[in-house]
Amino acid sequence: MYVIVVGGGTVGYYMSRDLVERGHEVTLIERDAKRADWLETQLGSIVMRGDGCEVRFLAQTGIERADAIVAVTADDEDNLIALQMAKKHFRVKKTVARVNNPSNVEIFKTLGVDEAVSATDVLLAALSRQSPPDEIKKGRSS
Repeated sequence: MYVIVVGGGTVGYYMSRDLVERGHEVTLIERDAKRADWLETQLGSIVMRGDGCEVRFLAQTGIERADAIVAVTADDEDNLIALQMAKKHFRVKKTVARVNNPSNVEIFKTLGVDEAVSATDVLLAALSRQSPPDEIKKGRSS
């Protein structure tokens, strides 16, 4: 599977690294030159320096053959723009966003993003799940 990752922060780095380790073809897009240089020392030639929100730049990534694009920048607006262009202009089959502001999840979905994930929502859901009573008792007696 060919996956394009937009955003080379911590999430983008680990996601790209893990995808490569699983045998996928990956292109990691990072706008910041210094960060892109560091990423290249870690991941090799999969890193491209540029703006994932620009059509001309995306066209250079081989996006027309991408199976998926994942946008994980720290900016919800950038993530949305990159994914909308990928979906509408390049007809990428699967679009996935990290959504930083949980109130934007529904907006992303309404605007055509296939999967919109808020770490805040995921963590709150994990926190609200209760352990079965037997496990709670075992934990106290240990």
